[in-house]
Amino acid sequence: MLGLNSPNKYPHIPEGFVLLRSELIAVRKINKLLSRCNQDAHQPRKLELALKNSDFYLTLLEKTSDNLVGFVRVTSDKGLNANLWDLVAEPGDQQEKYISIVVFKAIEIIRRELPGCSISVAAPLISLKALEANGFLLDPNGIKTMGVRL
Repeated sequence: MLGLNSPNKYPHIPEGFVLLRSELIAVRKINKLLSRCNQDAHQPRKLELALKNSDFYLTLLEKTSDNLVGFVRVTSDKGLNANLWDLVAEPGDQQEKYISIVVFKAIEIIRRELPGCSISVAAPLISLKALEANGFLLDPNGIKTMGVRL
């Protein structure tokens, strides 16, 4: 869950990269990135349906190779809750930076378009530092979440 005040400033998108909102992307690229991050890949048909039914998703791409290096998918009930799913970034030295970029932008969009929604995220351990820098609290007030796999 996200705290009210995040002191984090917009992380700089490195030159040669582009952050896109809900632009068509091959589900195999998302699954490949999920697998490289030791996350569960999804059945392609179910992932396509999840993307279609998401409020939006963000992709961070390397311009020259069109390589997917960061991804997050957002759903909301449009009233109280917004959820970040499948948060991943290319493993390596820049992984935390890539995660910060997609998380910060997702939060910015949610605050603008879905004001008043609390924000939760299902994310791998590698993303905890970037999430905390963006104001997230781990299990606030002992709240635990549940999820369902695609």
